Amino acid sequence: MPKSKKTRKFAVMKRMINLNDPRLKEEDRKTKKVKKPDPHEQKVNEAPQYSSALFFEYNTQLGPPYRILIDTNFVNFAIKNKVDIVSGMMDCLYAKCIPYVTECVQGELERMGEKYRLALKVIKDSRIETLPCLHKGIYADDCLVQRVTQHKCYIVATCDRDLKRRIRKIPGVPIMCVSQHKFVIERMPDAPQM
Repeated sequence: MPKSKKTRKFAVMKRMINLNDPRLKEEDRKTKKVKKPDPHEQKVNEAPQYSSALFFEYNTQLGPPYRILIDTNFVNFAIKNKVDIVSGMMDCLYAKCIPYVTECVQGELERMGEKYRLALKVIKDSRIETLPCLHKGIYADDCLVQRVTQHKCYIVATCDRDLKRRIRKIPGVPIMCVSQHKFVIERMPDAPQM
């Protein structure tokens, strides 16, 4: 019978360096001891400070007329789905809506070039108000997240997955997006039961 070849084993663990190895520095030779917690010591839990506008999960600053911050891709999706921004928002919320665009979003649309000139024309409508930006940088998503964390009175209109993920971490801020040729709101709280 022929002798079978010995194959090399996969995922073999690397050998550990001996503590007496001359390549190790002096501070690496000492084994790190884990300090056991004292059972009599008082534990301190850090809790994030939430806005005073939140009553449990209900945001008391949200109410008609709704203030809606618009993102770049929300305008593009509204144009693709042939939905008027202001009337679509009023149909979604059944109340008066004031759409806002920050200077960062406006600058982002201007940088996109000639292809998005219709979106830029839609944003410059007289019914849509422009908010000035006082921060450094030109990234629109950071601008919207910063504004929403400071003031909880806004609803964010976006179709961007990353921005939605960031805003969902902020309590009390609803998200509006385009779905099935109409605007849909996500996380809009009911009135608190008292």
